[in-house]
Amino acid sequence: MGPDTRPSLDNLRLFLTVDHPCGYLPERMARNLVADPEVVDQATYNKLAHLGFRRSGEHVYRPHCPGCDACQSLRVPVREFQPNRNQRRNWQRNSDLRVEIRDPGFRREHFELFQHYLKSRHPDGGMDNATPDSYLDFITARWSDTLLMEFRDGERLLAVAVVDRLADGLSAVYTFFDPGAYRRSLGTYAIIQQITEARRLGLTWVYLGYWIAECDKMRYKATFRPYEVFRNGRWCRPPGQNDVGSGTGR
Repeated sequence: MGPDTRPSLDNLRLFLTVDHPCGYLPERMARNLVADPEVVDQATYNKLAHLGFRRSGEHVYRPHCPGCDACQSLRVPVREFQPNRNQRRNWQRNSDLRVEIRDPGFRREHFELFQHYLKSRHPDGGMDNATPDSYLDFITARWSDTLLMEFRDGERLLAVAVVDRLADGLSAVYTFFDPGAYRRSLGTYAIIQQITEARRLGLTWVYLGYWIAECDKMRYKATFRPYEVFRNGRWCRPPGQNDVGSGTGR
């Protein structure tokens, strides 16, 4: 075999996107650092995840907004996680669901649920006219070790969680669910199940993507305690987490 020509992180090219309206904080502009998609592979993805990057399709990115650091990468140490009261209730409420793990191939049933979810929860969000090809391009990458967690009530599909397996953990890529089942709080249940699966696999972390304390839609991630955030080039545990497992959550 010839020499390994894949770039190390020292010489990996990073591209900076143009400014665009922030999807989470009104009246702010955002931009991302994106790793060169031509050379990213699973090993590179693992390394970048340790630096606060995450995946969307084949793009591995991290926010890089001038004058703003509201988006913080957040991960949960699965061996230490203790559900709070609301999370324990959520687990009990959804104990009737069947959870199955599938490969990331195209399934019409998944795609139709994805379309229904977007039209209900994210109209005009840029993906509401998804096609089968654009759907697969969004949830998968050629090089990623991706799995799909199905949540069913009997034969009825209620939710799908797109999850990447990393060397040391699972990365929550995206979850979509039946908007009519909102009382089940399936997004929360999907995270609890991913933590459970990571424990079963002997992994250390579940990476939950970007936590934004100023955004109601993203604030819930900090209810999974304890947690670490990536700030100033390192993972750290914010103070005030001595109430692990006792809080009410959201």
